[in-house]
Amino acid sequence: MGIAKEVEIIWEELIDAFDNEDPEIIYFLDRNSGEVFFVPTDYDDESFWNDIETKTEQYLEIPSLTYEEERVLVHDFISNLPKGGVKEIMTLSFTGRNSFGKIEEILSFYPDEMETFSILKEEMLNSRIKSWLEEHDIYPPITQF
Repeated sequence: MGIAKEVEIIWEELIDAFDNEDPEIIYFLDRNSGEVFFVPTDYDDESFWNDIETKTEQYLEIPSLTYEEERVLVHDFISNLPKGGVKEIMTLSFTGRNSFGKIEEILSFYPDEMETFSILKEEMLNSRIKSWLEEHDIYPPITQF
């Protein structure tokens, strides 16, 4: 793509951007400064949007977690649960046969499983972020991982 670039990026901000579930918010990474910032999709500043469009090498739109990626994550999580209560509830909810709510709402009653899911999600996001950064020839200092 371009020239490899080492830039300091706040990792937690990247995780938040990749984990964004709000379709009304767009996250960007400034390749020059390492800043992660967001704007509403209806942000009314023509000069800002012109800047984003003309400086595509500087400003990268950060992709949020897609529905398909989230489904794969939840499926992997459910597959590794031991047989029994929470696995049955999660399976019924996942397959749409019974809606118990969002996964975080269900797991709020099962703290051990919530921690396991959070770890799995964080690992998936970290892997996805690293791949995305490499695709764009960005290499943050290794201490950030």
